[in-house]
Amino acid sequence: MPAAPPLTDDTPRTYSYLGPSGTFTEAALAQVPEAAGQTWRSVNNVGEALDDVVSGRSVAAMIAIENSVEGGVSATQDALASIPNLRIIGEYLVKVQFALVARPGIELEDVHVVNAHPVAYAQCRNWLEANLPTHGHIPSTSNVASALNLFDSDLADAAIAPARIVSHHELQILADNIGDNQNAVTRFVLVSRSTTLPAPTGADKTSIIAELPDDRSGALLELLEQFSTRGVNLSLLQSRPIGDALGRYRFVIDADGHVLDERVADALMGLRRFSPNVIFLGSYPRADHAPVEYVDRYDDEVFIEARDWLRGLVSGEPEA
Repeated sequence: MPAAPPLTDDTPRTYSYLGPSGTFTEAALAQVPEAAGQTWRSVNNVGEALDDVVSGRSVAAMIAIENSVEGGVSATQDALASIPNLRIIGEYLVKVQFALVARPGIELEDVHVVNAHPVAYAQCRNWLEANLPTHGHIPSTSNVASALNLFDSDLADAAIAPARIVSHHELQILADNIGDNQNAVTRFVLVSRSTTLPAPTGADKTSIIAELPDDRSGALLELLEQFSTRGVNLSLLQSRPIGDALGRYRFVIDADGHVLDERVADALMGLRRFSPNVIFLGSYPRADHAPVEYVDRYDDEVFIEARDWLRGLVSGEPEA
């Protein structure tokens, strides 16, 4: 594939996101300053979003990677493992709040069937059972599609969708904030082909995917020790089947810190010696801006001094 022409400051940029308008993904993209005033391309799924990036149709794509209730988004994790030369350049958090919406003229007592994406439906089950105990459920492909289906069919009376959907379509909110977990948050990542690392901020995250060398007792422990012995905390560890045989897994890992931090770099080198396949997805600022905490013996200066000490031994320098 020929290289795309270099971007200049005034080059129009296209960003892909899971659409249509009104989705949580669109809300995440709205948090990206560089995307303001640029072209936003609505796509149907993660694969299409990443294909836009690989082909050069878009400079970056916003995709969901983790939910605080449901865990990791397997479609995203598997795509990042299989599509080479992609990098995460930022992460963004969106509070997940659902509303029950309907066409104008529908009241809550008129609702007998609800359109909802299965994940959204599961996160609102307690409210639905308390307020619509005899309702039926029609699964939908996305949170926004569930609402738009109300215009295409009379099979459902209402839908579970983001409340912002009423700003884009002629719908009304019958009940707001109906999620069972008021602290539910979805984590999104902005993915591009850029290999330029964001500068360390002290509040960073490094994402990788690594495979175990073989299926044996202690293999996962050895993988984790690459981080624990360097004082690197893991905020995400999720297994995904490689797919070529039973018992073969890769692990999606988020490590606290930046690849330019000595402790993180040393851990990744240890992991590279251990694992037959390590995919570096990027180092980028944490969405919550929380500084990474670690004990003093894992300071950069400690690693640098240890390397200097070894260099001195090899070169024959007298010890001080």
